[in-house]
Amino acid sequence: MLRDLPAPPRAKESRLPKSKLQKARPDNVRKLKLGQDQSLLRPAAGSSLALAAATSRLYFGAPGSPADRSTLVLYDDGGSWGWLGEAYALQSAQLASHGGAYTFHPVRTYTAGEMTGYSAVVYVGSTYDEPIPVAFLDDVLAGGRPVLWMNFNIWQLVARAPDFAARFGFQPQFIDFSSQVAVAYKGAELTRSPEAWNNGLLQISVTDPLLATVLAQAKRDDGVYSPWAVRGGNLTYIGEIPFSYVGPDDRYLAAADLIAQQANPNGPDRKRALVRIEDVGPDADPAELRAIADLLYARRIPFSVAVYPVYKDPNGAYNGGVPVTVKMSRAPAVVSALRYMQARGGTLIMHGYTHQYEARLNPYTGTSADDFEFYLSHVDADDYVRYDGAVPLDSARWADQRLANGLNEFTAAGLGKPTIFEFPHYAGSALDYQRVRLKFTTRYDRGLYAANWCPGGNCGTGTPDYTRIHGQYFPFLVRDIFDTIVIPESLGNIELEAANHHPPRYPADILATAQRNAVVKDGVLSFFFHPYVPVSYLGQVVDGIRGQGYQFVSANQVRAP
Repeated sequence: MLRDLPAPPRAKESRLPKSKLQKARPDNVRKLKLGQDQSLLRPAAGSSLALAAATSRLYFGAPGSPADRSTLVLYDDGGSWGWLGEAYALQSAQLASHGGAYTFHPVRTYTAGEMTGYSAVVYVGSTYDEPIPVAFLDDVLAGGRPVLWMNFNIWQLVARAPDFAARFGFQPQFIDFSSQVAVAYKGAELTRSPEAWNNGLLQISVTDPLLATVLAQAKRDDGVYSPWAVRGGNLTYIGEIPFSYVGPDDRYLAAADLIAQQANPNGPDRKRALVRIEDVGPDADPAELRAIADLLYARRIPFSVAVYPVYKDPNGAYNGGVPVTVKMSRAPAVVSALRYMQARGGTLIMHGYTHQYEARLNPYTGTSADDFEFYLSHVDADDYVRYDGAVPLDSARWADQRLANGLNEFTAAGLGKPTIFEFPHYAGSALDYQRVRLKFTTRYDRGLYAANWCPGGNCGTGTPDYTRIHGQYFPFLVRDIFDTIVIPESLGNIELEAANHHPPRYPADILATAQRNAVVKDGVLSFFFHPYVPVSYLGQVVDGIRGQGYQFVSANQVRAP
């Protein structure tokens, strides 16, 4: 089943000019030119730029995060690829929510002393040579707040401080476009997709090991290691933006951990795990559901069950061409099995209303569990699933009615109303996310976000651009830009067959991903399981995760303060 969400592409403007596009090998290296003139002036008092920073929205942190912690996230927004800066900042900010409240806005609107109103700062340098306000550079150098800086424009900070290396213990050198294949972090080797190699990786030289600490190392294809992330004084630096071409075992996990610790360095380090039984509808096999409940109950493992309460096959794809609709209240054997699961530690969550859209092939058969419900998609000629935007009927009334109908069907079946929602195939329009938030405080999924929804960091004030979308998974509890608590799912699921360029995924793969996720402080190892998969595989995964020192808890325990 489709679960990998689209990632933002790399910014074409973020590449070095052609004169500097050289492979960074020992015999072919070009260093960045540092010390060039910094001519950008601070915004004048009362100007629109100064006011923009002052009016950026403050977003709440995840449940349990300290009330006195907050993170300011700054980003580049210049040029035709400026939308990527917003996307990267949004991802950084949502990760920071694990440690407290957050605000994000373009770095160009930064005003002198602004960071003193926050506990920590993250700057995402996505546009090469984006002019950085002198006020921000000076405040970073003043050392009053911890700052995490990603990717470009660090040379502007160096130019502002001739004693940079003596102060921080490291020096930026050149952008390496060679094959940096992995990132070593906390004893784990995290992957770095070949598609990310063309983004480049800014190389760092540690000039004083007493002042600077290497937090993570990049591994080149010839086995040579170099610093990927370093910390000196109040400044932490990551040599790229690890939010594009992200896989389940990715260096993204290192960035997520560093950002969350930046937001709250003194947070707890609980080792918790979650399992969710997926795509359960009125068409489910009651025997499979009972077998799953028995296995988990015998191990005293709480679990969640993602339920869509109405099954539809409008095209008769699985019924000889004859359309069929089955409501949960008319499926007594399945209802009995779900009650059996509830009695043995299962929490039901709402996984859409029908888990499909009208009679449309969206993108497969039009049948429940196969298709998207709140978003359009198709499979292209190369067998990739493509995201096409909001469904034609999308509106507040349409979304509200589906949610109300679904909840009413849960009640009619005697199962109670769920308080947690999961988007079918992890996708909905920005409007749908808003409407879900009005009925559910919590989602249990991965997020899909569109460009231009958060101009200047003020989400909901722009018009979403569904031609520019990106997904994000979370390794821990967060509160996203829709003010929704998001329970994480980060390990994926067992798939016995390849589909749409996704390879099969077995218990050993889930457990290998779990081991890499262990680099994240206070991370939640969270996976899902389809009832049609042999139940013995479920046993292998839960036993393996327990063997890694993690305790299975309920979704409600994870979202509790």
